[in-house]
Amino acid sequence: MTEVRRVALVTGASGGIGADLARVMARGGHDLALVARSAGKLAALANEIAATGRPRPLVLAVDLARTGSTDELAAGLAAAGASVEILVNNAGFGLNGPASQLDRASQTEMIDLNVRSLVDLTLRFMPDIVAARGRILNVASVAAFLPGPDMAVYYATKAFVVSFSAAIGEELRASGVTVTALCPGWTATDFQARAGINAPVTALMPAMSAMTVAEAGYAGLMAGRRRVTPGLFNKIAVALLPYMPLSLLLPAIARMQKSRRHV
Repeated sequence: MTEVRRVALVTGASGGIGADLARVMARGGHDLALVARSAGKLAALANEIAATGRPRPLVLAVDLARTGSTDELAAGLAAAGASVEILVNNAGFGLNGPASQLDRASQTEMIDLNVRSLVDLTLRFMPDIVAARGRILNVASVAAFLPGPDMAVYYATKAFVVSFSAAIGEELRASGVTVTALCPGWTATDFQARAGINAPVTALMPAMSAMTVAEAGYAGLMAGRRRVTPGLFNKIAVALLPYMPLSLLLPAIARMQKSRRHV
């Protein structure tokens, strides 16, 4: 019988946190399957990892926002004789602006990618992950812990990710599977360009590198932690948010988002 290739599946691996998570996991000795829309970027990353002497990752160019994409991805893995041991749900994007003014199709696509796809992938590969006593890493954000005027849909999707991760983690605890929510703050990636936002407007919002976030996320994943919030500033902010009245917090967030919007 052909031996099953157990892989760590990383979505949104064409750049940013996803690409650096793939690099960190390759250094940790994991065989990888890389997923994103851009076949060229994935191939370049796979070649980079292979050049270090690691197994060349599987490359699966799939648009996860499309209905049926999970079936396409599962078929690609099956054809390669691969089974998911670790699932990293990193794919996602945000948009800056009032929900009433942003394109409706783009906002529902955000829900499809940030929420529906994450849940679909988790449920689809859960039997394999449970059989391997594997792990799941869901990339959320500090945005999960408060409403986000002018990025309302994005903030809400990340709140879903944190809630879903905690609940599914408890359900899977007896099986030996761990579920970790990674909640970074401002991170220097291409996310900002797609979201239509500029750099932080204050030195109180220091940007972290994608590699720093990836290393923290991987360490938390392997330790079986339920939540990882990289950076002291972000940890303090998340701890203080429950004590801040929404009457003050919401207008402040709206002003911040407006001030850093591309015009």
